[in-house]
Amino acid sequence: MISEIANRIFNEVITDYHKFDDIDHPVENPYDAETLEHLFYIKNWIDTAQWHMEDVVRNPQIDPVDGLKWKRRIDAQNQVRTDMVEFIDGYFLNLYRGISAFPNAKINTESPAWAIDRLSILALKIYHMQEEAERESASAEHREQCQTKLNVLLTQREDLSTSINELLADIEAGKKYMKVYKQMKMYNDPSLNPVLYNSKV
Repeated sequence: MISEIANRIFNEVITDYHKFDDIDHPVENPYDAETLEHLFYIKNWIDTAQWHMEDVVRNPQIDPVDGLKWKRRIDAQNQVRTDMVEFIDGYFLNLYRGISAFPNAKINTESPAWAIDRLSILALKIYHMQEEAERESASAEHREQCQTKLNVLLTQREDLSTSINELLADIEAGKKYMKVYKQMKMYNDPSLNPVLYNSKV
């Protein structure tokens, strides 16, 4: 099942990242470039690095100039993340290109890759919530609250994993069909963000 592969690789990536805990550490993808596993590995590495960028920029002691640099870096990383999701959706579009959907087939509210994107973020939430649930320097109350939240996240991952597998099975069976919209992040586009294009006047 695709979700089981994704969950395994996401956990692998997060473990690999935290061996170095360095946003700028180069990605050493162990999977063949032509495989879905390769794409999942890159996807979660992008998310994991961005997770830690978000931590850095929220430091109340951060220098404002540095904070702005990090904010712009996060914006750029967000675009990389979006591009990667769309690339993975391209993989699924190609995989199912020969499937003829039934006349009454329905479209899902999100594409397979955007659902997998949520699964990737969930893996990070689970990892870091578990850290908090086990953090010895925290109070017992804090650990208990985090364990409660962790239990919810684990249930959410189980449900989302099931939903992804069912979605892909329905697409393969012709019961649903894929339709992918390119995301348009207007704030990154100098021709669409009024602050950017007005600054050229």
